[in-house]
Amino acid sequence: MNVTDSKQIVQRIKSKLIHALGTTIGEATNDEIYKAAAECIREDIMTSWADSRRRVQEQGAKKLYYMSAEFLLGRAFSNNLINLGLYETYKAAFLEMGIDFDAITEEENEAGLGNGGLGRLAACFLDSLSTMELPAVGCGIRYEYGMFRQKIVDGTQIEMEDDWLRDGNIWEIERPELSVEVHFNGTIEENWTENGLEIKQKDYNTVIAVPYDMPIIGYKTKTPATLRLWSARSKQRFDLHSFNEGIYDKAMADQTFAEAISKVLYPSDDHMQGKQLRLKQFYFLASATMQSMLKRHKQIFSDLHTLPDHVVIQINETHPALAIPELMRILMDEEGFGWDEAYQIVKKMFHYTNHTIMTEAMECWDENMFRFLLPRIYQIVCAFNEKYCNKIRAYYSHDEEKVRSMAIIGNNEIRMANLCVAVCRRVNGVSNLHGDILKEKIFNSSYRIFPQKYLAITNGITHRRWFGLANQGLYHLAKEYIKGDILKDYHLFEQFLLYKEDEEFLKKYSEVKENNKIRFAKYIKEKQGIEINPDSIFDVHCKRLHEYKRQLMKCLHIIYVYQRIKKDPECITTPITFIFAAKAAPGYTKAKEIIRLIHSVAEMVNKDPDMKGKIQVVFVEDYCVSVAEMLIPAADISEQISTAGMEASGTGNMKFMMNGALTIGTMDGANIEIAERVGRENIFIFGDSAEGNYNKKTYHTYNPGIIFENNPWIRDVCNCLIEGNLLYYGKKYSEIYQSLLFGEYGEADPYYVLADFPSYIETYETMYRLYVDQKEEWIKKTVINTAKSGYFSSDRTIEQYNEKIWNLKPVK
Repeated sequence: MNVTDSKQIVQRIKSKLIHALGTTIGEATNDEIYKAAAECIREDIMTSWADSRRRVQEQGAKKLYYMSAEFLLGRAFSNNLINLGLYETYKAAFLEMGIDFDAITEEENEAGLGNGGLGRLAACFLDSLSTMELPAVGCGIRYEYGMFRQKIVDGTQIEMEDDWLRDGNIWEIERPELSVEVHFNGTIEENWTENGLEIKQKDYNTVIAVPYDMPIIGYKTKTPATLRLWSARSKQRFDLHSFNEGIYDKAMADQTFAEAISKVLYPSDDHMQGKQLRLKQFYFLASATMQSMLKRHKQIFSDLHTLPDHVVIQINETHPALAIPELMRILMDEEGFGWDEAYQIVKKMFHYTNHTIMTEAMECWDENMFRFLLPRIYQIVCAFNEKYCNKIRAYYSHDEEKVRSMAIIGNNEIRMANLCVAVCRRVNGVSNLHGDILKEKIFNSSYRIFPQKYLAITNGITHRRWFGLANQGLYHLAKEYIKGDILKDYHLFEQFLLYKEDEEFLKKYSEVKENNKIRFAKYIKEKQGIEINPDSIFDVHCKRLHEYKRQLMKCLHIIYVYQRIKKDPECITTPITFIFAAKAAPGYTKAKEIIRLIHSVAEMVNKDPDMKGKIQVVFVEDYCVSVAEMLIPAADISEQISTAGMEASGTGNMKFMMNGALTIGTMDGANIEIAERVGRENIFIFGDSAEGNYNKKTYHTYNPGIIFENNPWIRDVCNCLIEGNLLYYGKKYSEIYQSLLFGEYGEADPYYVLADFPSYIETYETMYRLYVDQKEEWIKKTVINTAKSGYFSSDRTIEQYNEKIWNLKPVK
């Protein structure tokens, strides 16, 4: 960028400081400088955002409503600069002012709107939709406190409120004039009139849904997507009479009831109040979005029969699935449609993405609770269920068990996945393997009747954030060698293959990795006071803490390496830093126990003088997007070791490969497609297949006790859990030991940790020896991984969704 541009930025920031904040550049705090600069960026976005909405309306363009409980955005400041093409200009401007650019970006609080891959995918999709000029609205909840901030105290995870909105959110606009009412509880009154059956809900509790809109800009385009987040407020904000009477609880009761809905992402649901709150949250999102969507359509097009021509709705996992019966309710009860007429509209509009086969994620609601909180929606779901079961019986006439398993209501539960499968026009998995599992196992009975519904579209990541922003060194190297704009065209990643034998390029590529490791080592020293060796191998396992992701297996591996070093100090010649980063759900006791185990292993390893210069274990506290942006580019080894058949896709695996880490993983989710693209020689695969694990479960052939008895070194590793140096305040890890060997509730360990452990050890040794003995070959493999990562851009994913499901047209 030229100097004039940066000088103009300096003047704009100084002017904004004076006129908006009443201070000067010399007196301003970092927070004030951040706000002034963010306001300048915001001004550059708002014009095109407003103009694009006008163009969408004038052109009558079909619009996507992407509904998700999570949108894990990350920081907007730097990402917006990348997508505007102004990143270097602003860096130059801050250099000219003598201000640390990175320190200013740190002032932004990360939006606490997501937890993991589900939310990151939704954020990437909005970026790609905007980049491709496709009109879209992301629909979610404006959680006041997000998930939680993780604090580790004596090895134990402590959840602290994530007050990310304490300083406001400069990127959002409140739109109170577009607020809608959402109704809970009450009774249903049915009256026959000359126009037919009239249904009204009476004596309900009302919550006001207030929308906050954020522009999500794509790369050098003029059609920003809109992220609409709903905040819950009481209709009666304050009972002054009760307050003056001294009845303070009553004065605030209505406000407390309402605003709890948008307080926290995924409130703990191990009690009835938590379950009710989650149901309220998801209906709140569904109802507010459907009301808003219909109101807009009526204003522009008048005729609601044309809804499917102008609106398409994608349900990201089952959380927003109540939008289906809610749209039926509005069309019938408020717009006068008959059932068949409304259903013909609804079934054309909704599409469902399934993200997991884990039973606990297949949302089911207690039928009595559902009927009490949502009486009219319950009636509509019952009607869906009756009509769907009759349709199933026509196919499975003599198999009532099949009908019961596919029913929307069964065992006193409302099954949200079955509702989606029953009504949605298309149902997609998020990798080829996952799509096959949905068709052949999870929803097989439905697939046999409706095969045209099912497809697979592999997930993706936005390479603007995860390459252009997170790995500036590699991005600048790409600009030096790659012809074309790699941030616009993901196909250009393939050009890296031209240089996999180029010594000068490989040297520069390797230097980028070294600098990224130094950067992360500096970060962890500043944040947690931990010194790590940037010349060591960075072996990284960072993702949500869940048993199927097998952080436990990685702990066992570290114990194994520890025990080997004690017997043979020369078995490790190049040091390894094992890095974990993970949050456990507040009510997930076993996951929290594994976090304690990680810290116990770290204490055992890091305090043993025999391990110095050999291995080190680090747990990164409060893992989030901005931390991932530093950790992932620094990684040498990417741990993708989930039990095969349980990880639907994964997106961390894509981020790591794009940034030059080699994968050790199972043939699970998108790992399979990564292996297909890079070649089996450039990825390290271990363990049984999804089919093998399915057969273990089906035929009960897994016996971890035999593996334990037949492998002395596995015995030594497992026994360390109850006999070794792994103490947590005097407590051994007997429960984890028991679950590994004997399982729980009469079932052997369903995650098959010991079954895959020998294969993992052997594969890891091969991987380690390659890094130590053939470093040049290692670097070539990492270049191949980067070159083949372009396919896993979310731009490609959105292209496929649009071609196979949405049929949107770019805004002219």
